[in-house]
Amino acid sequence: MDKENPKSFRSLTPPTRIQQKSYESLHPPIESYQEKPKELPEASHDHNSQIHELKSTSSDLTISTGSSFIQNLQAESPTYPRINKSDKTIKRAFKLLFSESWVVQNGHLITYVGLYVFSILVWFRPYELIPSLGFLSATAFYVALATLFIFIPSQFFSEGSLTTFPVEVKCVIALMILAIITMFIGKDFARSWQSFNDTFSKAVLVFVIMVNVVRTPRRFFSMLFISLSIAFIVSFIAINLYLKGEFKVEGYRIGLDIGGMFGNPNDMALHLVTMIPIAFCLMFVAKNFLIRLFFLGSVMLFICAMMVTFSRGAFLAFLISSAVLAWKLGRKNRLKIITTFAVGSIFLMLLAPGNYLLRLFSIFIPQLDPVGSVDQRRGLFLRSIYVTLRNPWGIGLGNSRIMNDYNLEWHNAYMQIASELGIVALVIYLIFLISPLKRLAAIEKIQENEADWFYYLSVGLQASLVAYMVGSFFASVAYNWYVYYLVAYAVALRRIYRIKKLMQ
Repeated sequence: MDKENPKSFRSLTPPTRIQQKSYESLHPPIESYQEKPKELPEASHDHNSQIHELKSTSSDLTISTGSSFIQNLQAESPTYPRINKSDKTIKRAFKLLFSESWVVQNGHLITYVGLYVFSILVWFRPYELIPSLGFLSATAFYVALATLFIFIPSQFFSEGSLTTFPVEVKCVIALMILAIITMFIGKDFARSWQSFNDTFSKAVLVFVIMVNVVRTPRRFFSMLFISLSIAFIVSFIAINLYLKGEFKVEGYRIGLDIGGMFGNPNDMALHLVTMIPIAFCLMFVAKNFLIRLFFLGSVMLFICAMMVTFSRGAFLAFLISSAVLAWKLGRKNRLKIITTFAVGSIFLMLLAPGNYLLRLFSIFIPQLDPVGSVDQRRGLFLRSIYVTLRNPWGIGLGNSRIMNDYNLEWHNAYMQIASELGIVALVIYLIFLISPLKRLAAIEKIQENEADWFYYLSVGLQASLVAYMVGSFFASVAYNWYVYYLVAYAVALRRIYRIKKLMQ
């Protein structure tokens, strides 16, 4: 900074020689205190004037050039929002959003494509519907392997760690560790390894990948589309089988040719009942009237398909999750909503097919059950409690069948976890289910006045999780795909919402 001529800093362009001379004539330079050289006054004055002129011009040029460079640099660089420096997760999210690295921008895109293809193969199982596509059964494994290999380096480049660590991810990692430990202390190592390798380990890995990869609304809705599409397809097939009178289970219940998750009518009904709240809330999100009608029709289709499965647990889950929807979406007119819900439930029960009402009442009156499944399940439930108390650290993954006289699983996801992985695992599993509910409720509360898609889907996912929590009390599905996709949707919605709010 030129202390001898402070006003030269006000100009962003170099002054002309005439301007400089004019300025010097009005404001003679102030010399700093120093010992004067023994030279003639005239020569010294001329010499100092030339030096002062050179310094002033050079200083202004430097400032002008520097200022222009800074302005251009600020105009070209992106504006980063102010964030809390202590929150490393947010900083990593912004680093991902604004980074220019090709790997960061495109690595997770490739991972997402692999995840999407794998999910289609898992949910739709086209090789079971079309025998000529049998080669795809092995393709699913290679797609999963390739997706994992792409995910690991792209995740490290983007966030510097193998995964983000919300509560839900910590819970599934803890469950996997306990599953491995109980293999060695359980009853049958081979059976435990088969259960671990068959579904559980894959479900956990897909869950972790989904939590890290599904970061945009487009990816979120695309993944939801897969779950809703398979629900639509199996609903159509189930109703068609019922109308044709093809009952493959117990002589009066439909059974699908699609194996895996939907071969059991109770498991199929559980998936349908978790998709009903999501489809219902998407009806409010849609802007187009025809799309709204489509989602309304999908809801009715899912309900009808759920009922022709004659699943008692799914029907109870449907009633309770519908009550949650009515309570949350009808805050301003709860009395009317509750009245409408009660009347609709009674009307739906009256329209139920065949002996559906008798099957529902058999939950409380076992004599109404023609096949005695109620007494059997009650016996399995009591036996699971006994096994859990005798083996608090678990009997090993998948060993429930060898611990009862029926050679059956417990038909209860909570006792499945408690007896096979231990009481500590049951606590972790409950945290895994309750944690997303609390955070979705927080989004619902914040967005209540705006009523945007975040609000409706936070409510819908809450109701879906409640439906799973009720329905899984009657099914051994703790290691199956259903809950891991639902919780992954909840975590993805939360991350997308958080980034959106920070960007504002």
